[in-house]
Amino acid sequence: MTGATSIIYLKGVGPKKASILNEAGIVTIGDLFDYFPRRYLDRRAMKNIGTLVEGETVTVVGKILKTQIEGDSPGKARFKVWLADTTGVLELTWFKGVRYFSRTVVQGEALAVHGKIGYFGHQPQMQHPDFDRLSLSPHESGDSISSDFDLYNTGKIIPLYPTSEAMKQNGLSSRQVRILVTRAFEATVQGSEENLSASILVEHGLLHLAEAYREIHFPTSNETLAKACYRMKWTELFYAQLFFALRHNEIMQIKSAVKLTHSGNVTEKLYASLPYELTDAQKKAVREIYRDLKSGSPMNRLLQGDVGSGKTIVAMFAMALAADNSLQSAFMAPTEILAVQHYIVMKRFFKPLGLQVGLLTGKQGKKERQALFSALCTGELNIVIGTHAMIEKGVIYNKLGLVIIDEQHRFGVLQRKALQEKTLNPHVLLMTATPIPRTLTMGVFGDLDVTVIRQMPAGRTPVKTYCRPEKEREKVYDYLRMQVAEGRQGYIVYPLVEESEKMDLKAAVESYEHLSLTVFPDLHLGLIHGQMTPEQKEEVMGKFRRGELNLLVGTTVIEVGVDVPNATVMVIEHAERFGLAQLHQLRGRVGRGEHRSTCFLLYAKQTEEARERLSAMVSTNDGFSIAEIDAKIRGVGNILGKEQSGTLSGLKIADLNSDFDIMQSARSASFKLVEEDCRLQDPNHSMIRSYYHQHYHERSSLADIG
Repeated sequence: MTGATSIIYLKGVGPKKASILNEAGIVTIGDLFDYFPRRYLDRRAMKNIGTLVEGETVTVVGKILKTQIEGDSPGKARFKVWLADTTGVLELTWFKGVRYFSRTVVQGEALAVHGKIGYFGHQPQMQHPDFDRLSLSPHESGDSISSDFDLYNTGKIIPLYPTSEAMKQNGLSSRQVRILVTRAFEATVQGSEENLSASILVEHGLLHLAEAYREIHFPTSNETLAKACYRMKWTELFYAQLFFALRHNEIMQIKSAVKLTHSGNVTEKLYASLPYELTDAQKKAVREIYRDLKSGSPMNRLLQGDVGSGKTIVAMFAMALAADNSLQSAFMAPTEILAVQHYIVMKRFFKPLGLQVGLLTGKQGKKERQALFSALCTGELNIVIGTHAMIEKGVIYNKLGLVIIDEQHRFGVLQRKALQEKTLNPHVLLMTATPIPRTLTMGVFGDLDVTVIRQMPAGRTPVKTYCRPEKEREKVYDYLRMQVAEGRQGYIVYPLVEESEKMDLKAAVESYEHLSLTVFPDLHLGLIHGQMTPEQKEEVMGKFRRGELNLLVGTTVIEVGVDVPNATVMVIEHAERFGLAQLHQLRGRVGRGEHRSTCFLLYAKQTEEARERLSAMVSTNDGFSIAEIDAKIRGVGNILGKEQSGTLSGLKIADLNSDFDIMQSARSASFKLVEEDCRLQDPNHSMIRSYYHQHYHERSSLADIG
């Protein structure tokens, strides 16, 4: 057998089991080798229940004799389990998640538990232990406790494999998977295949592939297991980064991008017109962008910074340089309200400098749109700001040189590509106000140059955040009324989620009516939500900006793009329903002026995850710290949403939360390799070229290595 042999030919796998394994991604013998254990039981460190000592942290394997829920009043129930081996009984207790654990942990099953030992009298106990269901099927278990655990009394490190419900129902427990892996190793010739060059193995101290596979499935020691895991993670991240290195190299080889040769009138006038001094971080960002624009190769840069860090003005300097070199700029925003906001700001700065700025959205009238199309085509418009309407077929640019995409993660890859294809090899600047964990930046945007603005402009006051239960809403409203009396303004935001959008919108509208008529009848309130036309939204926002409205009530449509320095209070209803990044973005609507600002997070019931999110909001204002916390809570895979899965969607063993150092090492090696051999034609790199073509090449037409 070889790695390419179908799994159906392995002893013990018939058509039905093969079908179930296929669903789990195991189609070939090679896929089975790549089906890595999710965890290990170090049987050498496991202890019998009769030998447990108070205060020690241990792993115990036993059979569940009995389960019981004690206490039935809310918040006081607890779930207890009595676990036995041949030497005694261990009592397990869960005070939280009682309902879940009572359904998951079942009498008669085998369980491996890990935790700290306590004693009540002579009874050993463990509270909220980590556990693994060993899933021994009835025909495997036998009658006595001792016979159940022969497998685990071997003095070895035992791999525990992930198993789906369908696998368990068809006799594919973790133990059965381990047996199949054993048979696959016995039936397959090992040792001849390798997917890294000898020089890379030596330079980075990596195990040979065959040895790594054997150690990861049949560990001989913790030390060799760690080396095997490192080798597999390093290889996986190396190829993910090689994808980026090749694509980055191809972009850098394109020399047909317009070279912006000089800064001139517009750039100088823009700088002179600023009512404030740029921060050092902003100046550094402008220098990096100017260096790209003057290089002759297309700029491909991500500009990220926290809410209010001043990314927009940095982008405007890029537009000024484009105008100085007789090029047009296109700025694409994800929502109409954000596009309008940017249009108002940029027109205020650029019009006195003699530049023509246009706004293009999907809901403009035909006559207005045709006039804009004509002005773009003739070059009368220097800058156009808009939504996805900018990528429609009828939009033709005269001399588009710079493409800026704001909140880029909210656009699909094809939408971004469509704008870039409006001209030949434009300079591209992607922007985001959602700070991205450094590992994720490297993993998702590995082919981009990245500029980070961490410094906040002078005069910004940190927002004080409080988490309050719904029953304290009236106190929060009293504070809001007090701020209005002092001449300030505030926001009240309601959640809006896809699954219940109509209900949420109805609740927001009804709440607005209740607030207007009953709670704040003496104040001026405005309502804004996603179903309003751009004109309606802008009318409400205009009144709020001018101070004609005391309070703005709305859905998350105000998440980005709203800049009213006089607004000092943000009240977020049902805060437990918001994601962490979204909460941080909403909070960023206040604290934009000199006055002390406050954010209240009102919650109903909290899950453990919601409590973590709200605690993070209270503990820090730093968006980069929040991004790291968000990645730990949610996992990096969905931080940026389904549009951004990209190269990282196939990671089987590497963890972007914890493997940053490995990522850096693998990235450095991949970029060095491409720098030395950009087409991987050296015979010493043939196995890398072959493996890349087999597993990664089809992912991008840009990464074509011939």
